[in-house]
Amino acid sequence: MPKINELDKKVLAIVGPTGSGKTAWARVLAQKFDGKLISVDSRQIYKGMDIGTAKDTSFPQDLIDIVDPSYNFTLADFQKTATELIEQYLASKNLPILVGGTGLYLDSIVFGYVLPDLQKESLKLREELEKLSAEEILAKLKTVDPESAATIDPQNVRRLIRALEVSLLSSRSFSKQKRKTKSKFNTLVIGIDIPRETLYAKIDARVEKMIKDGLVEEVRNLIKKYPTDLPALNTIGYREIIDYLKNRQTLPEAIQQIKYHTHAYVRRQMTWFRRNESIKWVKTIAEAEKLVKNFLVRQTTLDI
Repeated sequence: MPKINELDKKVLAIVGPTGSGKTAWARVLAQKFDGKLISVDSRQIYKGMDIGTAKDTSFPQDLIDIVDPSYNFTLADFQKTATELIEQYLASKNLPILVGGTGLYLDSIVFGYVLPDLQKESLKLREELEKLSAEEILAKLKTVDPESAATIDPQNVRRLIRALEVSLLSSRSFSKQKRKTKSKFNTLVIGIDIPRETLYAKIDARVEKMIKDGLVEEVRNLIKKYPTDLPALNTIGYREIIDYLKNRQTLPEAIQQIKYHTHAYVRRQMTWFRRNESIKWVKTIAEAEKLVKNFLVRQTTLDI
């Protein structure tokens, strides 16, 4: 196996839309290249949210099951924690492997984001925005920051408000304020290229399996412990089952909504990833393995 030159600070990232098989690929590559997996998933961080996030705890991954759903885990929290883990693994001559579909999390590492000053938040403005519906907030965001509006889940009220308040308070769009600097790491980003119709079929089958595996009971147990309006529970798979449990729709309707919303989420993910021209898109894990081998044997920093 090629030796990793610690001075290069080489990091691997496996990305792609939900359901594309990222974790399975990363697990194989970790075994081949002495890697350590770091999850890049903004929902798998939460304890008790297992079935609906397709969490795989059968092998070691960092940043899974680290906080309760009531904890407000921010992008800055992720960036700091993931950076510390990467540095730790590089020091022990392991290959850090980022794996997940939360594009903003990944970009904060790959591009070395300098995040907006959180002290600029205005309590009064936030209180006013929280009185609006998700549709109203999204409409406002489209007028000041169409780029963020196109990539944020239209039902994720917390992220919509955050993007809108930053834009309004600073007169600069949230998407522009995530200022990039030179990253600390030399990262090879590999994307899984899978036909959309194939992916949709896999997603639909996975949703059916989640129901059989006990997603309804998982959600029922969560809402016994936590308020249903927690940002963590405003997640595809959870909010639809909450609506079912509150008699707002039938279970078949909830299942169909989960599939529909997941398809829409995949489209937003791909919109985000396609903007990153450095991603190397491949169709097979053999292609990915070849890219990783070439990446690791080079002794100088790559401009990718």
